[in-house]
Parts: sequence; C-alpha cells; structure tokens
Amino acid sequence: MRIQRLPLVLIAAVGLLAACTKPAGDAAKPADAAAAKPPVAVATVNGQAISSETFNVFVRAVSGKPDAEVPAEQKAQMLDQLINMTLAAQAGEKEGLQNGAEVKARLALLNTQLLAEAATEKYMKAHPVSESEVKAEYDAQVANMPMEYKARHILVDTKEKAEAIIKQLEAGADFAKLAAQDSKDPSGKNGGDLGWFNPQSMVKPFADAVMALKKGETTKQPVQTQYGWHVIQLEDTRTPTVPAFDEVKQQVETLTQRKKLQAYLDELRKTAKIQKTN
Repeated sequence: MRIQRLPLVLIAAVGLLAACTKPAGDAAKPADAAAAKPPVAVATVNGQAISSETFNVFVRAVSGKPDAEVPAEQKAQMLDQLINMTLAAQAGEKEGLQNGAEVKARLALLNTQLLAEAATEKYMKAHPVSESEVKAEYDAQVANMPMEYKARHILVDTKEKAEAIIKQLEAGADFAKLAAQDSKDPSGKNGGDLGWFNPQSMVKPFADAVMALKKGETTKQPVQTQYGWHVIQLEDTRTPTVPAFDEVKQQVETLTQRKKLQAYLDELRKTAKIQKTN
C-alpha cells in the first residue's frame, strides 16, 4: 500500500485551459498566411467543399505537427478520414441531430473553447514574458522549495497495534526489524525505509508528522491517514538540489506565462457580471 499522493509539481506542464481543444491554437498560427492566400478546396463531398485551410487544421490536430512536416501518404489517409467525418456529419444533419439539446450544448461549448483559446493566445502574443520575469519566478520557486526528508515508517491497521509498536521501540526494539515484521506497507521489507522525499508528495497528516520530528526522533503517538496507522521515524533532512536556471528555463517560462494569463483572467472576472444559479 502506497502512502504517497500525486506530487504538487513545481513547474508542471498542466495547461490553464486544458479542456480546450488544440485545433484552435494551431489554427490561429497561420492566420496571416491564410489571409494572404485564399483557401482552395481539397475535396468536395456531396457539393460541400472541404477547404485547404480546414484540412490543414485537421492535419495539425491529428498529427500534432505542422502540415508541411506530415508525409504525403499520411496526409492522404487523413483526407479520407476528414471525408468520412464530413459524410457522417451530413448524415447527422439530414436527421436533424444538430437540433438536439445535447448537440447544441456541445457545439456552444466548443465555440466557447475555441474563442477562449484564440483570445488567450492573442493576449499572450501581445504580452510576452520578459527574461527578468522568468528569472524572478525561478528565484521565487527556489526560495519556496521545501526541505527533503528521509524517514522510515510502520503501517498497521489499528491504533492499538501502533501504540504497542511505539512501546516496543521505547523499550529499545529495532525499528527496521519491527517494520519488516509488522508493517503492511511494501516498504516493510526494507525496514520501512521510504528514502528521500518531499513532504508535498505525502498525504498531509503523514507530512505534518514528519516535519514536526527532529532527526532521530520517532512519533510518540500513532499517525492516522486513509491508509491506516503509522509509526514514523525521521532519519535525516537536507536542502533539495536546485536545478540551474538554464536547465529549467523553458518550463519556468511556461509557468510564468500561465501566471500572467491567470492574472489577466482574474482582472476580467473583477469587471464581469457573473451570476451562478446552481
């Protein structure tokens, strides 16, 4: 049984608009070129033209690459896919599916997502982050990096069992031997050794108990988490290794951009009239 939870990643690559579809962002990039050169039809399906612009957006959405980097054979397959999608959409339209409540809602949501992504992309192009902003964010993240801890633990099902183990330890029993004997956590076979970890990677009651200990100390009372009851021994602490700025510059730049975008969205909310009805 693991006691860890998903870590709070320092510079995660989680998008602020993660629910948005990617084609909108990709479609916005070649807008100037598209304006200069009128799109031509790459296929016609029952009289409905599929423009080169639509096809190029589809290629980028499916492949994740600029359309110029996709082999011709793969493009041909994608065109067949888009033709099939168009045929299916036409069949759905004949049946009036576009008038269904759920389809209308999904179309409205898609429209909102596309416009939101296009608008935020335009904002970020007009307000790029500077080198000094990225460096300041890096320094702030480094200053807030928590200590790392090395600890052992024994995990059991009941408080009474944990209290009995604490009494044995106070009487001089060996922690590693008791962990191997009594712990239900996989770390028990290694004497309860959890190695080095960041407290943020642990469930809160466990992390709080570890940070309250001094080196060499063992918890005087059992610590309860959703996994059971823990007896914890802190072995050591250390300052985490900080990556050089150049090593994480790109990730920090992304984080800085997202924070700037979030600040922009927060400002929009301040002047917006928002009413929640549920």
